[in-house]
Amino acid sequence: MTSRTLKAPIGLLTVTERDGALVAIDWGIEAEHQDRRSPLLDETERQIAAYFDGKLKRFDLPVAPAGSAFQRRVWDMIAEIPFGERASYGGIARGLETAPRAVGVACGRNQLALVVPCHRVVGAGGLIGGWSGFGGLDTKKWLLAHEGQPVA
Repeated sequence: MTSRTLKAPIGLLTVTERDGALVAIDWGIEAEHQDRRSPLLDETERQIAAYFDGKLKRFDLPVAPAGSAFQRRVWDMIAEIPFGERASYGGIARGLETAPRAVGVACGRNQLALVVPCHRVVGAGGLIGGWSGFGGLDTKKWLLAHEGQPVA
């Protein structure tokens, strides 16, 4: 496994790869041992910078998050939510024939937040819902506003 810490407008992001795929993005944590010789982490850093600069709307990185088959199905659906749009927990749940709460639990276990944009998943009626990532709901609101979807 190799990791690198990046500076972003929302704080530190540590990106980790294993076997040629991105496996984690940790928020607010600095990597103990950083690797500057990874082409994948170079590309991840480039894409994250482009996202925050408003030049990237969709990440194109190999990912291999650890999770159950159900969680990976939820994350696959979340990855398809376009930049600047939102989906509801209930809408995703209907698509998977499950309960909104199960979708929320899978969102909370997403190790690739930002690349797998769970910040775009909101509650019924557009309510913000939850955010288990660094910075709590303030980070989720910031990301939505960055994508042109401010939350009151």
